[in-house]
Amino acid sequence: MSATEVDSFWDGVYAARPAATDPQPNYCLGEAVSSLQPGNVLDLGCGNGGDALWLARRGWRVTAVDVSAVAVARLADLARAHGLGDRVVAERYDLRESFPPGRFDLICAHYLHTPLDMDRDAVLRRAAHALRPGGRLLVVDHGSTAPWSWNQDPEVRYPSPQQVADGIDLDPAGWTVERAEASRRIAMGPDGRTAEVTDHVLLIRRAD
Repeated sequence: MSATEVDSFWDGVYAARPAATDPQPNYCLGEAVSSLQPGNVLDLGCGNGGDALWLARRGWRVTAVDVSAVAVARLADLARAHGLGDRVVAERYDLRESFPPGRFDLICAHYLHTPLDMDRDAVLRRAAHALRPGGRLLVVDHGSTAPWSWNQDPEVRYPSPQQVADGIDLDPAGWTVERAEASRRIAMGPDGRTAEVTDHVLLIRRAD
């Protein structure tokens, strides 16, 4: 699929949704990073921007990227509206082709799934190498299919956190898996329905 087709697909996904006015962070974010000292954070696949805004409110300097220009523009507007424009930089990146420059204390990838072709292992490996010494990569994936998911394929299989770590294939001398576990919770979908879902949580730390 061409870059233009990818742009069109994800812009269509976001344009079909009402623009959020105060998007909430992903459930696992606060629990995973609240104890960390704020620094520079990269939000991969920022979507509606709930994670980026939550982090900025807690003192992080946020670079938030998404393949959708619609999502990026909405987040930039939201950050300014909430008085966080000086703490959030929202930029469009197609992670299949390029990666944001710089070094980060934290990189978050929440539900970085796509029905389109992408070498996700390569993206996450590049993210791990973009960490500063002592920095952390947080990867949160779906571990189950919610009733409101765009992917209702009954044959879909969700890799375990350890399988994701194995796929990234980092040198254990340079990176340590601090956490690799499944977590269940009750979630609410965009239509107000609730269901039990499973999150797969992987936290990797780069050596000092």
